[in-house]
Amino acid sequence: MDPRLNPALARIREDVRATQAYAVQSAAGLIKLDTMENPFRLPEALQQQLGERLGRVAINRYPAERTQDLARALAAHAGMPAGCGITLGNGSDEIITMLTMAVSRPGAKILSPLPSFVMYGISARYQGLDFVGVPLTPDFELDEAAMRAAIEQERPALIYLAYPNNPTGNLWDAAVIERLVQAAGAVGSLVVMDEAYQPFAERDAMGLLAQYAHVLVMRTMSKFGLAGVRIGYLMGEQSLIAEIDKIRPPFNVGVLNAEAGLFALEHAEVYAEQARVLRAERERVMAALQALPGVQPFPSQGNMILARVADAAAAFAGVKARGVLIKNVSAMHPLLANCLRLTIGTPEENTAMLAALQESLQ
Repeated sequence: MDPRLNPALARIREDVRATQAYAVQSAAGLIKLDTMENPFRLPEALQQQLGERLGRVAINRYPAERTQDLARALAAHAGMPAGCGITLGNGSDEIITMLTMAVSRPGAKILSPLPSFVMYGISARYQGLDFVGVPLTPDFELDEAAMRAAIEQERPALIYLAYPNNPTGNLWDAAVIERLVQAAGAVGSLVVMDEAYQPFAERDAMGLLAQYAHVLVMRTMSKFGLAGVRIGYLMGEQSLIAEIDKIRPPFNVGVLNAEAGLFALEHAEVYAEQARVLRAERERVMAALQALPGVQPFPSQGNMILARVADAAAAFAGVKARGVLIKNVSAMHPLLANCLRLTIGTPEENTAMLAALQESLQ
């Protein structure tokens, strides 16, 4: 609305009014393969047990001890090193906001390779901080020289490294990452290893967490299988986490969410099996994409595959017309020209997606 029609809008920051809200596509009536969700629900018996357990939760009380129980359970599940602490967020998005607020001061900068998770830059801008994006190489690897130069020149307060990266799905070279971590330490930067897709990757950054006091590891239960529950967590050196935790809203993880998270961890083997199936399906989908003329899929260690086609807009529309929702990421960054991001679903969903894509490309 024009501020002249509603003068109160003038109180909203101009940069906020000039931006678009984060777009969430409607998936009504479609096979939903656009947001890297775990497609599997719990077995019926476990669903019933969870429902009965949630029914006994005292929802008239604010979250208290059970939130701390969840934090301890997540730390144990992740194998958090000694000397580290953990804090929880309402999904990773809230943790990114907390981190940005924690370092927000005049002149502070946030740095990340690009393309990567869009919320790093969005959160920085909304806190009035400069965001420095360093382009990846054409094959979506880290440009080590460019990253080192940016770190030394910009001296960012915070560096995000998505591991595996979103939307490209790849797991960057571990030796390069460690050298960048060392370069960041030399200028006093914090490094956040965003491991949202850790259940699907062949390695993680927990060794860096144990070795470097300026490294933080951020994870989420969304890809574990609880996207609707909204639980993220951040691990790091105890004194550092204690400062970041001061910014956390006191009751940010609801009692039902915490109980659902604890229940899931008690049945971690079920989710581990789901992740195994999704990893196997990822390889099947990759092989099928490689066999399609005109399709260039890129290596992935997440539960999605980035693929370049001749005309992403036409392919996206054709796939959607055939009942499958994927993500056209072409507009996110010039390196992503004509790229689609395909979430790995159930075997049946993947078969339907591949058929829809093949038909759309003909």
